[in-house]
Formats: sequence, C-alpha cells, structure tokens
Amino acid sequence: MKYSHSMFKKMEHVILKHPRDAFISQRHLSHEWKKYNYVEEPNFEESLIEYEEFLNVVKKHVTRIDYLPACEETGLDSLYAHDPVKFTKEGAIILKSGKLLRQPEAKVYKQFLIEKGIPIIGELTGDAVADGGDIVWLDDRTLAVGRGYRTNDEAIRQLKEITANLVDEFIVVQLPHDQGEEECLHLMSFISIVDHDLAVVYSRLMPVFFRQLLQRRNFTLIEVPENEYHNLGCNVLALAPRVCLISSGNAYTKKQLEEAGATVYEYKGNEISFKGTGGPTCLTSPVVRSD
Repeated sequence: MKYSHSMFKKMEHVILKHPRDAFISQRHLSHEWKKYNYVEEPNFEESLIEYEEFLNVVKKHVTRIDYLPACEETGLDSLYAHDPVKFTKEGAIILKSGKLLRQPEAKVYKQFLIEKGIPIIGELTGDAVADGGDIVWLDDRTLAVGRGYRTNDEAIRQLKEITANLVDEFIVVQLPHDQGEEECLHLMSFISIVDHDLAVVYSRLMPVFFRQLLQRRNFTLIEVPENEYHNLGCNVLALAPRVCLISSGNAYTKKQLEEAGATVYEYKGNEISFKGTGGPTCLTSPVVRSD
C-alpha cells in the first residue's frame, strides 16, 4: 500500500475524529473550552450538523474513512486529527504536540494505527515537539517544516533522520511570532497546496526565501486577503488535484481558485473550525493518496 506523501493527490483513505467523540456533550464543552483557548464555547448540536455537511463532501471523494475513538485521555482538540501524526509513503511518523494539552493524542493515535495495521516508521522522543500542521510535502521528495512555537529544533533534527531516505530536500521555514505563543500558527496557516503547481497562500506571514522558492518551483500563488485569512480562507483541503474544500465566507479565495480551474466545495464551520481555529485540513489526517 502507498501511504500519503503528497498534499494534493487524490485522497483515498483518511482518518477523522467526529465531534461527538471529541466534544462529547455541551456540558463537557462548557467545562473545557476556555482551557483549550477557544474563541468561545462551541455549540455541540450545531457542531454535529456542520460536521455532517463536511463529511458529505469528503465521502463523495474518499473511498475509506476511519474514525478515531472517543477517549478520556484526549481533549477537545483531538477533533483536529491532522496534528498528532504525519504520513509518508512508507508509513506514519508519530509526533508530540507543542501544545501540552494535546500530547496524549500521540499515544492514542499510535495504538489506533497499530490496530489498523498501518506501519509506523518513526516517533518523536525526548524534548522534540511538532504538530502535523507544521509539516508540508511540496512534492514527493521535498519536505518543508515550520519552526515555531509548536515545532522545535530537536523535532526538526529527528524528522530529518526519520525521513532521510525519503527526502531529497528538507526545508526549514522560520515562523513569525505573529499573535504569540498561546495562539496556533502553523506553516499550514499560510500555505495550502492544491495541485503540483498551485498553492493558496497568505504572503504577509511568509518568509521571502520560501515565497521565492515556491515561485522558482513554478507554483501559481493564490493570495488570500486579510479578512479571509482570519476566516480560515488559507486553510484549504485538497481532496484531489484542483478539487478542494474550504470554509464558507471566503468568496474572493473561492473565485480565484475557480479561475485557476479548481472545483471548490464549501461548508459552514463556525462551531468545528473557527472557535477552535482549525479548518478543513486540520480536521483530516490523509493516510493514502493515489497517483
């Protein structure tokens, strides 16, 4: 089986976490949302409705969907299944989140992968911390990793070792302080790859060298305006090349994608995205993408 080592090829198998298993109940949300630094308390019933809308789109394009189980060891953020692991073409790398409250997710995810028979090629140890949102495959042999508050130097060193036989070019992208340590800024906060030569970006947060590197690689860059960046307009999930899913309310970004030849699906994500700051890509953990 060929595992996911691309951000844009057709998605065949994905791992998700349903809000009923992450949020549990309105009462649970009432007790927990401030601890996780959410913008405000999500509405549990609305989150289920919104997630079904999200799922309906994913199911049209994905052959196999597995769901992480409800677990007392994990919290609200386990809804964002992208961060605890990163997949390569040979299997999974188990990460350890830079957000302390999320670190138990790695152990649960690891056991889940073992039960599913999905190979694990490495695991971060010691002081290393990294989130999946900081790790972006630019192509099959090029890996970009954001160095910020969620991913540190020791994680980068270990990731280089783990992926040594899989990667020709390993690019470290220094992330800005932006809104501070308590806020979530990942590399994927300002870039989403939607085809081998098309990316949605928010260039104001992007280091010059990285933007120029993308241009040298002949990427067309779709620039997200500031108001849509704050509406998760830069968090675009590629279901297949130039087939993507975005949060509703990002009309300019949607129009630019369509003009670039993309098919764009929208879903309302006020309860499952904006209040937890995780968009459609954050909700998914792609396991297998086909050529």
